[in-house]
Amino acid sequence: MKYGKKYVDAAKLVDRATLYDPTDALELVIKTKTAKFDESVECHVRLGVDSRHADQQVRGAVVLPNGTGRSVRVCVFAKGDEEKAAKEAGAEIVGAEDLVAQIQGGFMDFDVCIAAPNMMGLVGRLGKVLGPRGLMPSPKAGTVTPDVARAVTEAKAGKIEYRLDKTNIIHCPIGKVSFGAEKLKENFNTLLDAIVKAKPAAAKGQYLRSCVLACTMGPGVKVNTAKLI
Repeated sequence: MKYGKKYVDAAKLVDRATLYDPTDALELVIKTKTAKFDESVECHVRLGVDSRHADQQVRGAVVLPNGTGRSVRVCVFAKGDEEKAAKEAGAEIVGAEDLVAQIQGGFMDFDVCIAAPNMMGLVGRLGKVLGPRGLMPSPKAGTVTPDVARAVTEAKAGKIEYRLDKTNIIHCPIGKVSFGAEKLKENFNTLLDAIVKAKPAAAKGQYLRSCVLACTMGPGVKVNTAKLI
């Protein structure tokens, strides 16, 4: 793969053999920003589990104290009082049967999907559409809930979902470069605390195998996982 001059210059600032303290790593991530836009900062954590086994799944959701810096469009499946509450909380898209038909027709203009429990019979029809995009509502992620208004508020405030991919890595945004190292560190600590607390009982050996931080267009910076436990 051929990299541009800006990326190559930024990569020279990072020692690939060094495991950095989280604060130093985040300061490096900010320094290696190369784009003109406000780049996202992402956290990639490899875990010592096997996602093929149901008892070693790691999944949950957490509200980042400083948000993600992204504006989030929220879709809610609800009727009656829950529908009204979701709209008042700021949900952009609220519906039931009509919304199912819209999504089946190709409508996907939203970032988070929430459902009242009595709507899951309807939402289940959309598993093949929402599932592969990571948008299927789930009780574990707090997106299937009787308190849809609270779920909408949390999503708007910076709630993110973390889950293992097929290679046993969790990928999550923790904010924007413009947040500065201190706010990014608060978000990073909150995410890592949640991941550590979610350690499955069946997990054996070293749980946090590796952690890398990077901005959207920048090189990865390795973090010393021994300082994260």
